[in-house]
Amino acid sequence: MNGTVLRRWHTYIGLLCAPSLIFMCLTGAVQLFSLHEAHGDYHPYAWVEKLSSVHKDQALEHHHAHQHADAPAPPDAKPAAEPPGADHDHDHDHDESTSVGTRALKVFLLLVALGLTASASLGLWIALTQSRQRKLCWVLLGCGTVLPLVFVVLG
Repeated sequence: MNGTVLRRWHTYIGLLCAPSLIFMCLTGAVQLFSLHEAHGDYHPYAWVEKLSSVHKDQALEHHHAHQHADAPAPPDAKPAAEPPGADHDHDHDHDESTSVGTRALKVFLLLVALGLTASASLGLWIALTQSRQRKLCWVLLGCGTVLPLVFVVLG
């Protein structure tokens, strides 16, 4: 394969994947700082929770592992024992004692997510303005945008 063919395939694959990449980067950035979960006096917008569920669970509603709402618990079932010191408020992610290394990693990953978003957006712009196959590019971008939405709705 020569450079022209590789560049063309890179363009087509990028157009198909960029919408999902941008979505995952932005929703992942929100999750880095637990902005998708209620804690203390903070309550996220419903749309933030739903987008987070798509990112984490590939569904509009959050599904807990090993939990089936349709199946009733057996009569002799006992609640699972929680480990000693279990935190019921889940505020451990929002504790002021978070290490400097953890904070630095979160900031770095936020910059990576924003950088990938910017790079993918620039790649889309370049592909859509520089390609000779503009109709095909728009079709691929449309498929890359619409197909994940259809799959989520069909959930």
